[in-house]
Amino acid sequence: MATPHAHTLDEVRAAKPRALAVFESLAAVVGVGITRVGAGYGLKVNLREHPSADTPLPTEVDGVPVQLAVVGQPRAQ
Repeated sequence: MATPHAHTLDEVRAAKPRALAVFESLAAVVGVGITRVGAGYGLKVNLREHPSADTPLPTEVDGVPVQLAVVGQPRAQ
């Protein structure tokens, strides 16, 4: 079994705009950030709410792994 590629910060930063475009067409996106994934980095997509059960959400964008989190509506403090 091959070891997964550990993505660099530059690779993940390059994938952020594409991830935003992909997820905005599928769900209510609050933001897209960078998170640690194993020895490298991946994307963290924050959603306002759970998308419908029949909405397929990708687990990677441009080969970069994606983690999803439902964070709700951001509020000013």
